[in-house]
Amino acid sequence: ERVGVRYMSSNLKVYYIPLTTALTGKPVIFPAIFVSLPILRQIFIRERITIVHGHSAFSSLAHESLLHAKSMSIKTVFTDHSLFGFADTSSIITNKLLKLTLADTNHVICVSHTSRENTVLRAKLDP
Repeated sequence: ERVGVRYMSSNLKVYYIPLTTALTGKPVIFPAIFVSLPILRQIFIRERITIVHGHSAFSSLAHESLLHAKSMSIKTVFTDHSLFGFADTSSIITNKLLKLTLADTNHVICVSHTSRENTVLRAKLDP
């Protein structure tokens, strides 16, 4: 288990955040919006973060980071590559979370026109 801060060779600072995982064949991170707030807030303030980028609709940390950043008036961007469905339980829950998160996100980037159409439908956004 890594914890703390590591510096990559390109002077990129990497934070290892202690998150609770569940082993269901592969590690799954539980969404813990209120648990992650103190850690993310401290990082955002210490590093003077001006923009937060979330990546992947199935990333709990991406959603949490975007929500906390918006609560601190930090600009947010979300990139979506996914073409997920609408009917299965996992998609329904993810789409509801995506709708909540993207409702107040500054910019959303989709990697293709098909991805854009899918994201607009899943998150109920204005194109």
